[in-house]
Amino acid sequence: MPEVPQTMFQKIWNNHLIETNENGEDLLYVDLHLCHEVTSPQAFDGLRLAGRTVRRPNKTFAVQDHCIPTIDRNLPIADPVAKNQVETLQKNCRQFGIKLYDIHDPQQGIIHVVAPETGLVHPGMTVVCGDSHTATHGAFGAVAFGIGTSEVEHVLATQTIRQKKPPLFRIHGENKLPLNCSAKDLILSVIGQLSVSGGTGFAVEFTGQPFTDLSMEGRMTVCNMAIEMGARCGMIAPDQKTFDYLLGKNYAPDRNFWDTAVKLWSQLPDDAGAVFDKTWTFDASKTEPMVTWGTNPGQVAPITGKIPPLDFYTNPADRQAAENALKYMDLKPGMPVSDIKIQRVFIGSCTNGRIEDLREAAAVIKGKHLAGGVRGMVVPGSGQVKQQAEREGLDKIFLAAGLEWRDAGCSMCLGMNADLLEPGEHCASTSNRNFEGRQGKNGRTHLVSPATAAAAGIAGRFV
Repeated sequence: MPEVPQTMFQKIWNNHLIETNENGEDLLYVDLHLCHEVTSPQAFDGLRLAGRTVRRPNKTFAVQDHCIPTIDRNLPIADPVAKNQVETLQKNCRQFGIKLYDIHDPQQGIIHVVAPETGLVHPGMTVVCGDSHTATHGAFGAVAFGIGTSEVEHVLATQTIRQKKPPLFRIHGENKLPLNCSAKDLILSVIGQLSVSGGTGFAVEFTGQPFTDLSMEGRMTVCNMAIEMGARCGMIAPDQKTFDYLLGKNYAPDRNFWDTAVKLWSQLPDDAGAVFDKTWTFDASKTEPMVTWGTNPGQVAPITGKIPPLDFYTNPADRQAAENALKYMDLKPGMPVSDIKIQRVFIGSCTNGRIEDLREAAAVIKGKHLAGGVRGMVVPGSGQVKQQAEREGLDKIFLAAGLEWRDAGCSMCLGMNADLLEPGEHCASTSNRNFEGRQGKNGRTHLVSPATAAAAGIAGRFV
């Protein structure tokens, strides 16, 4: 009998399947485990209490990224909680023999930036981390998802994880993305159309020209935000761009095994006739630069558009959510997006802190200056990105425009260090979440692309 056509996700899942229990949960082998200082301490403590070791320490890599300072790193960390988290991860990695990119390592940075740029993530892998934006690594044609603290302990102890196999959702884009739009605009537009629950529980595969046209950095931006529509993971099939990106990287297959690896990776894309549980198709040529106006990534509008009127919402819960969001954001229904004034600009995060993102922002802001009353900071996603940006002179462009140039880290994306919004400030942010208080108590976040953030900083409003 001919073999049943499989999707990329099914191929990878089945290749890593060890057993299925009576509850329908699959036990999967984990190829790569990533961790940071915030979600790992309890997991390591659990190992100690049980008298266990790390099963495959060479398959776990750690960074310090969430709560570390992005300035004055020659000084002791002032926040006692952050200091304890950083020191605890150092101790745990020493004890269990895990590679750590610590705060002073030149390759330190955000876990979802460091892992790809060092070549840790390959097509066909299973990748997990105690962080929801692990979906980023699906850009390489990997099954990558966030896990909880108890699951982190399970992976450390066994190099496996139990999961229920999710249903499959194909999001297919047709036609080219307009030249004035980036990957961030593309994924915000998709979330705006599908809503923050549109992909709930699904493994999502992004297919079609607008996604395959993207660079690897752009694909990572898209997959990073798959979680913001409720997806379990997001994926894009590997192709020549993927192979070119990985070639020569530190943890990529060396040249003796390269051709064999590429041959295997080339078999991963969906078979002809493979079936998805759900499919949605959209026209990418109609995408515009996008700006979130509310308190979730689905509350978004084009730069040329307006905040929807409340009677736009037929569902009472959606209407109430919009009303609550507008009150928190101090905005009015029907207000043009271009009338929204900002006081802060944040360029960085695991969504848009890569070298391509910094180039995009620098191209807009070069020779210009932040508007009066606007403050801004640029935080590279890794030490490697920072070094490359400085070789290209991007730091000088940002500094001349009045923005601060920082060290690598998560920074203001989630406000776990001193990089915070003041209450009431509106921020043009290249991060991934605009929840209430995400970037500081009573701070107001507008998710945008690097180009839009830079332009808003110059004008003092969205343009």
